Amino acid sequence: MTLYEVAEEIARRLGSIFLRDADGRRPVYGGSQKFQEDPHWRDLLLFHEYFNGDNGAGLGASHQTGWTGLVARMMHLFATTSAEQALELGKLAGVARAGAGSRERTSTMSRSV
Repeated sequence: MTLYEVAEEIARRLGSIFLRDADGRRPVYGGSQKFQEDPHWRDLLLFHEYFNGDNGAGLGASHQTGWTGLVARMMHLFATTSAEQALELGKLAGVARAGAGSRERTSTMSRSV
């Protein structure tokens, strides 16, 4: 597997905690009937601090911030960006960063003269 494929698989596994399974249940809600079945609550996604390792049920705070908020971003990234695009964007960022570094060195050198 490439590094991109590994990252994509991690994102898929994390995303599956929040997506409905074949039975229409979201692992993040565990056995909570209200969140699993009530039409007013079942599409409200809470991002918990940590999860039950056996069934994916969300545990801890559910304030929709923190590291689990990144899951939505990862799902979007891998749905809209191919491995080739990611590689190209990485190359462009590296070139831009290298250019910024050389401009910074030049600026520092001119100030010291």
